[in-house]
Parts: sequence; C-alpha cells; structure tokens
Amino acid sequence: MADNKKMVEAITSMDVDFAQWYTDVVKKAELCDYASVKGCMVIKPAGYALWENIQKKLDARFKECGVQNVYMPIFIPESLLQKEKDHVEGFAPEVAWVTHGGMEPLQERMCVRPTSETLFCDFYAKDIHSYRDLPRVYNQWCSVVRWEKTTRPFLRSREFLWQEGHTAHATAEEAQERTIQMLNVYADFCEEVLAIPVIRGQKTDKEKFAGAEATYTIEALMHDGKALQSGTSHNFGDGFAKAFEIQYTDKDNTLKYVHQTSWGMSTRIIGALIMVHGDDNGLVLPPRIAPVQIMIVPVQQKKEGVLDAAFALRDRLVKAGFSVKVDDTDKSPGWKFADCEMRGIPLRVEIGPKDLEKNQAVLVRRDTHEKTFASLDNLEEETGALLDTIQSHMLEKARAHMEAHTAQAVSWDEFVETINTKPGFVKAMWCGCQECEDRIKEETGATSRCMPFRQEQLSDTCVCCGRPAKKMVYWGRAY
Repeated sequence: MADNKKMVEAITSMDVDFAQWYTDVVKKAELCDYASVKGCMVIKPAGYALWENIQKKLDARFKECGVQNVYMPIFIPESLLQKEKDHVEGFAPEVAWVTHGGMEPLQERMCVRPTSETLFCDFYAKDIHSYRDLPRVYNQWCSVVRWEKTTRPFLRSREFLWQEGHTAHATAEEAQERTIQMLNVYADFCEEVLAIPVIRGQKTDKEKFAGAEATYTIEALMHDGKALQSGTSHNFGDGFAKAFEIQYTDKDNTLKYVHQTSWGMSTRIIGALIMVHGDDNGLVLPPRIAPVQIMIVPVQQKKEGVLDAAFALRDRLVKAGFSVKVDDTDKSPGWKFADCEMRGIPLRVEIGPKDLEKNQAVLVRRDTHEKTFASLDNLEEETGALLDTIQSHMLEKARAHMEAHTAQAVSWDEFVETINTKPGFVKAMWCGCQECEDRIKEETGATSRCMPFRQEQLSDTCVCCGRPAKKMVYWGRAY
C-alpha cells in the first residue's frame, strides 16, 4: 500500500490548488505532455483514445442528421481571408502566417487555418449553382492553429483538434433550423455520453463569432465553479455569401444568395471531462466514453488458475460488447488499484483464489468506490447494469453540482457579492447594452456566458444599470 499512497500523493488536492490538480491529473494519467513547440501539446495514447471515442460517437450523430465529411486545405491565402471584414478582424491577433515556400518568399502570404469559413465559402462559390445543389451539409475533422498567448493542456493550445461543420441553405429558415439542430446534437452528446450537463443559449453580440449573425452555445460548469464554453453553433445569414458571391439559381430562375451555418467542438471538451468528473485520485470517466470500461485485476495471480480465470472473464466481457483489459503486470494489487483509479476506469473487477472458490468476483465502482460481489455465472449482466448505473449517477452528480452552484442576483451589490463569494453561474437580468456587459467584466471578471433558451423574469430591471431588462443572462468567470 506504500506505493498506492505515494501515487495518490503525487496529485495536488483540487481544494488546495485546482489549477495544479488539473495539471497533475493530465500528466499522471498520461493524457498529454508538453511539446518542444511552445504552446503545443503531445496528445498521448490515453488522451487520443478519448478523442477517438468522442470523434466516433459524435460523427455517428452527425451522419444521422445528414452530415457528410470533407477535407479542406490547411493554408488560406491572405486575399481570401480579407474578403469578410469582421471575420478577419476577429481572428487577426491569433493568425500564424507562412511567408516562405522553401527558400523563396511567397508572392502572397498564407495563414495556417484558425478556422475554415473562408475556404468553405470559396469552395461553395464554385460548387453551388442551382437550388438542386442545396443544402450542402459538410463537416471536417482537422487541426487549427491560433497563436494563443497563454496556453493550458486541452483547454487552450496553439494547435488543437476539432471538427468544424459548414453548411449552405436556400433559406434563412433552413439555416436557423440547422444552427439549432447542431447545438442540440452537441448538448445531447455532452449529457448522454459525457455525463456533462449544459446550459443551452445564445451568445450576446459582444461574445458572438466574428462575422456571424448569431452564435449559440452550450456552457458547462467545472468543479471549481468556472464556466467552459463546450460547443458553439453559428448562423451566418447571407453575410459570407455576399462577400464571396455564393449564389444559386432558384426555381423561379432568379439568382439568390445562400444562407450559411458553422458549428464546432474541440479537444477542450477533454478538459471539461477532467474538470467536471475528476477527483483527488485522478480521472473519473463516464462508461460511454471511457476507452477501457472494465479493468480486471487478478489478485495473487501467481496462484494456479487465477490468471487463466481473469483472461477467460475478459474474453466473455469483450464478447458481450465491453472494452476490457487485464492488468497482469508484476506490480502489487494496491498499485494496480491506484493506477486504475488514476486513469478513471469506470469499473474494476478483482478476482483471486478465494473468489474462484466462491464462484464470484469483486466489482468496484470508480465514481463511488463502492464494492459489490457478483456471481461469475451472470457477470455480463451484472457489469452491464452497473456501468449504466455509473453513467446515470455521474450525470446526476454533475447536474446537482451545477444547480448547487447557480445563484441569482437582482441588484448590483448582490451581483458583485455573489460573483466574488460564490463560485459558479449567476443568473441576472440585462438591458442588452454592451456598456453594462463591459462594466460587469471590468469590475468582476465575469462574462456573459449565454442568454438561455429557458428565460426567467427575475426582475424588471438590468442588474447593472437599472434600466428596463430585456434578457436573463447566465454570467460567470470562465476558462
């Protein structure tokens, strides 16, 4: 048990230093490491396996609603980027530029894509001609580069992985419908697969995507009470179409501009997984996203029959559809238990000589550490039911945490005190003026997270200026 204790002590307690706890978990669980390229990260097998599962399950949901995958170039000519004024101004501080090809200076410098709106628009302008070509519902899985000043593993890095959907439609109504549809795909994925509850709503004009008519978001709350924007969906209207001359001939033989959307989710969602569910022992992964759902730990494995029984159980559980491994290393059982916890594996199955005599196995939940005994005869049913229970319990626990850390304020003094003393979301009314939004950020460090679809009338006046209120807003400090 000394090894076990030493391993756990390597993680800073989240209540002592949450930022250091996060870094410790990322490194000890071997999710990623720092790269020689400043501001970039090496995603290690354990971290990439999580991203693969996210990609696989999210992509399946995309395809269910008619999305097709494509791939666009990594480089964007400067002239192309300049076509949409608001868009280029929004990304200018973060753009990385390529100025040479080999030893020769380029005639026109190119940026490494920070996002691909301009590339898709340029393509659509050449590819869309008739109403018969619409809608175009495309997505690409790729990496993007944004020259961030302050970086943090998964949450903010200069290069990160994501998917970006880009669609073109005949009408404004179709574009708006797709915008909300994809936001709901993200929200359902977070809640049903990642066990992360989210707030669905619209961003204010100050916080919306550069060049968009409207931006919609899902906001999650981390264990430390900070918010994390976890997925966004943008309605571009016909602004990009006019800048790029994306027109089609309609049924009445007239030329019309398309209406577009864009939507994305990135590897920062792995950061959300860590910060929503993790504890002082390391990761806690929901069964539906965990690369390894069950770890079988043979106890006294050198004794006759124990290892054979462990691998036989693995084969049975794999056949039943679970992702299973056997830890047959020569480490002590205590070290194996701690390692299993560190990596967030949802369910541990222990089996030793005494268990074989009793025709049973010990099942240990990662989320609650609760131990139960299960007959070897119906282990598939027992483990399946337990994994479902763990999944639902993790969502309920995260939702309870979010509800417990969501307050409301109706006066300025109450708002300031709540933001400063109670980590989490603060619901408050807003007049719609950016001056109030700016003042709130300057004086409290909180930003508008979203105007939720489910509006509440907390009062008739803006929490900041006292003028008539237009919207209830979730406010909070954020990553």
